Amino acid sequence: MKKNINVLVAQSGGPTPVINNSLRGVIEACRDYPSKFGKIYAGWHGIEGLLQEELIEISAQPQKEIDLLATTPAAGAIGTCRYKLTEDRPEDFERIIEVLKAHDIGYFFYNGGNDSMDTANKVSNLAKERNLDLIVVGIPKTVDNDLGDQEITYCDHTPGYGSIARHWAYIIQNANEESMGCCTHNPIIVMEAMGRGTGFIPAAVRLGDPNREMPLLIVMPEKNIPKEQIADTVSDKLKQRGRCIVVMNAGQKFEPSGGKDAFGHSDGLTASGRTQGLCLTSYLTSKKLSKYGPALCNAWGIEQRMVSALASKVDREEAFLVARHAVEIALKEGTGWMSSIERKPGATYEAYYDKVALTVIANSIRDVPNNWITKDGFDVTDDFVKYAKPLIGDEWADVPLEGGIQRFARFKKVFAEKRCKEYVPMMYRS
Repeated sequence: MKKNINVLVAQSGGPTPVINNSLRGVIEACRDYPSKFGKIYAGWHGIEGLLQEELIEISAQPQKEIDLLATTPAAGAIGTCRYKLTEDRPEDFERIIEVLKAHDIGYFFYNGGNDSMDTANKVSNLAKERNLDLIVVGIPKTVDNDLGDQEITYCDHTPGYGSIARHWAYIIQNANEESMGCCTHNPIIVMEAMGRGTGFIPAAVRLGDPNREMPLLIVMPEKNIPKEQIADTVSDKLKQRGRCIVVMNAGQKFEPSGGKDAFGHSDGLTASGRTQGLCLTSYLTSKKLSKYGPALCNAWGIEQRMVSALASKVDREEAFLVARHAVEIALKEGTGWMSSIERKPGATYEAYYDKVALTVIANSIRDVPNNWITKDGFDVTDDFVKYAKPLIGDEWADVPLEGGIQRFARFKKVFAEKRCKEYVPMMYRS
């Protein structure tokens, strides 16, 4: 490319403990090719930063802050968003073309999940239609691990999942200690994990109890198990063990759901404003399954996706490398791809990096394969454990401290000079 060689990197959707290492991967890889890439910009809050022409100058950031991206969780460095490009908002597409041209951007790297890859695909197609000299490559990210095909023939897993899986493997061990100590007054603990309609996150608790020693029920959403059946199974577990830990995800539907986010996904609340975990806890308590006390609910929150101290070192490294590979794809293969992590066959885990077409991956949703779920729907098989265990690693993640607290990357909000008129994204117009 002779013109438009500046780079824009942005991200959208929910963050992860390792998302910023993918940002670092793009920055470092682009710097390896000074003759190919010009300035590097970061979109402030994803595609919204592009629409509002809020482009952070990466050259203005100290190298120390860029290095700290490796261990900085969530999305505070450049922000994220849940803005969906739709055909009924044509002015947004015109605005994207306007800003890209104004800043001579020829490469666009978008980090995210299902909907983010749809955005990347739309921008790539738009560039082709308008003969815009632009290469668009996606970078995978989602703690849900639901990006890819059902047979897991491509996109073996996504950055973010290994860390949330590690988080839950450790949390369930600690929850079991709580249960053993408090079962005389809280014999049932209900733990609600993140996740919409897929069960990869709750399934990860099995990694903390691979020998199946805990009185554990994993309610897999793929099986649509009614709460009456859950209550019967909990009752059986209480008779056998005197206590029970139930793990479910926020997307389990026991009561009608409430609101939706900008991507159209459930916000995790019921129509009454309660979480599904609270609904199940109230129901189990009402059944008076134990004379020793009510069920206790732990509706786990966003700490699942933002605590870098529990991150997987494997996950962190792969988030960096898959982003670097996205830059290689842009140079060698051109537009319309997403970089992906794949797994070499064999007993020893080894990842490699490949690509998948954005047209294939955009809006894809993958469930936990049926052969990885036990017939009763309350557990996962050893094959799932073999799949997921290598992703959590064997070592504690190292995190830099200053004054006894964590030190995160802090980018200066130095923006490129605006060259276009002010613009209000169509979703925000009254």
